[in-house]
Amino acid sequence: MGQQILIVDDDEMQRSMLQTLLRRKLEVESVTAANGREALDWLRDDDGKNIRLVVLDLNMPVMDGMEALAIIRQKYPALPVIMLTGSRDIEKATGAMKLGATDFVTKPYEAERMIVTVRNALKIGVLSKEVKRLSESKSGHFTFDHLIGHEDGLKDVVFLSRKAAASEIPVLISGETGVGKEVFSKAMHGESSRAGKPFIAVNCGAIPSQLVESTLFGHEKGSFTGATEKTSGKFREADGGTIFLDEVGELPLEAQVKLLRVLQQREVEPVGAGKPSLSIFVLSLQPTVI
Repeated sequence: MGQQILIVDDDEMQRSMLQTLLRRKLEVESVTAANGREALDWLRDDDGKNIRLVVLDLNMPVMDGMEALAIIRQKYPALPVIMLTGSRDIEKATGAMKLGATDFVTKPYEAERMIVTVRNALKIGVLSKEVKRLSESKSGHFTFDHLIGHEDGLKDVVFLSRKAAASEIPVLISGETGVGKEVFSKAMHGESSRAGKPFIAVNCGAIPSQLVESTLFGHEKGSFTGATEKTSGKFREADGGTIFLDEVGELPLEAQVKLLRVLQQREVEPVGAGKPSLSIFVLSLQPTVI
């Protein structure tokens, strides 16, 4: 269905005129509602999938713009809202801005003024969504709902990935460079029981061969020249969470053998330890084949 604007106005002619203007000038489709209650029904049914902006009239029957704005701000805090108001309601428009409206336009409005306001509000909406996405990604709550385009072309892959995320088994993600394997692994992490726990990404191809085992599995103090202190390794850093091994095929063969033991036995043996230590964390491996 694509990006849409929700126009809320009790005047049918005003709704139709604004729809035509937005379609002609911005090539953006819109849907309409006659009052605040209908607008909230639209937003509930849409569930944040397509509505990217609300143009909301201030004075309407059933539920006016101020009441609708307060609910929209509570339920959809990142959704931009432009208030439409009469020239005598500037004080109310100011109150709407304090409630969280993105901007307001007085009626009757100039077409160019409306187009500029709508264009700016859409940009704000995109930026707010990106900030939210980055924040949730950093906090470990990035999910498949944040993937751009998954609704159109990746539904089957997302379905399988969600099933894998619900399990505690190692997962192999394959694909060409740049297709988003790490993004997928973050989404799986965010939808698993490990969400909010550490997500550790390791580029196996960038680790010097002589430091691979120490980097991944840790080492004991004095286990080799330069080992002045004990380190935990990437697997221990991922304790309770997810470790993503990028370009795992670049690991030396001896390291791959040790990695196999981790996959099968959930045991990590630090360099110089002499015996494996049983891992108590729930670990999902996401090794990647390029």
